[in-house]
Amino acid sequence: MTDANPSRRRPVRIGALAAALTATLAFLCCTGGAGAFFLTELGGDAAEQITPASLECTGDFTVEVTGKMPRIPQYGERQLRNAAVIIKIGQDMKVPARGWVIAVATAMQESRLLNLANRTVAESQDIPHEGVGADHDSVGLFQQRASWGTVAQRMNPEYASRKFYEKLVDLPDWQKLPLTVAAQRVQISAFPDAYAKHEELAARIVDALAGGAARTALIAGQEVCDAAASGEIAASGWTAPIPGGVGSGFRTASRPGHNGVDIAAPKGTLIRVAATGRVLVSRCDPDWRGRLSCDVDGWPNKGGCGWFVDVLHAQGIVTRYCHMVSRPRVAAGETVEAGQVIGEVGSSGNSSGPHLHFEVHTDGDRSSRSAIDPVPFMRSKGAPLKGAE
Repeated sequence: MTDANPSRRRPVRIGALAAALTATLAFLCCTGGAGAFFLTELGGDAAEQITPASLECTGDFTVEVTGKMPRIPQYGERQLRNAAVIIKIGQDMKVPARGWVIAVATAMQESRLLNLANRTVAESQDIPHEGVGADHDSVGLFQQRASWGTVAQRMNPEYASRKFYEKLVDLPDWQKLPLTVAAQRVQISAFPDAYAKHEELAARIVDALAGGAARTALIAGQEVCDAAASGEIAASGWTAPIPGGVGSGFRTASRPGHNGVDIAAPKGTLIRVAATGRVLVSRCDPDWRGRLSCDVDGWPNKGGCGWFVDVLHAQGIVTRYCHMVSRPRVAAGETVEAGQVIGEVGSSGNSSGPHLHFEVHTDGDRSSRSAIDPVPFMRSKGAPLKGAE
């Protein structure tokens, strides 16, 4: 195929937002128009490959609250110990791992994982604390207000975590909600879109503290490692776009300008967005001759991505989905949720047969400079691309 360059449960092993996307999104959304963006003109193979941090999904998610903490540059030992407490309470309450990621991300936003007193609440300053805030009468890891309990209770990390989970699991279909939506419905914050930016690092913290648990998906009541596909979402918030196997890989010796991977699938196979985000581009990519001829099957050396979609996710990750059979189901500017169907597999553009060409980019950059290998990236999210080793 050719493309353009454009309850703690024992897991089963199965093989090896919106506004939070701020300034980067504002910049990228302004590149519309046929003359502004041609995937066929974004060539170049000089981008440095960045492999995302990854931990094996061990199946043993035991959290050590008092032991040695891993090193994560953005947070110190006290903060990670608080994250361990949050995860441990979730485990004790038999909340699935997706809830641990949501809870840790929420505490990252509310308190930077510090148990905060409040300068306007005198009693809080007499209780052991790790910093002082001043947001109304909010205290503790989750900045809970008086209606959540006494000052002493809210400044107890175990109590505060339990109260958060109690409200989270009462939300209908909470596991299917985007993280920022679930967190906001619990917290009722004045900044409802602020939680999304913490999702990726929260998942890495959960992985580091709990044996790769963010790589599990809850399937038939079991937390299954590395199985997020066909609409199942990993605790990390990611899913494989289609369940097919990888054929042509990323920047191989024979195709050094191939900035993604080809995933084989029959024409009409549903394509799902890999994570919650906002659609940047949804249209027909011109071929080498500038023709917008995406409603017919393409051919090798035709040029162009055919019908395609680019989506911007938290932390500036961009995913690309090429060669759709017809106009995508989503439009530029729409917010999409992980697992949402955005189109169907086809063979439009620079293609020799039905497949999905899938790319991952960093730093909010859609050019070839920022492309990374989707195989290790998706594996680290618990949504491996099948057939890829």
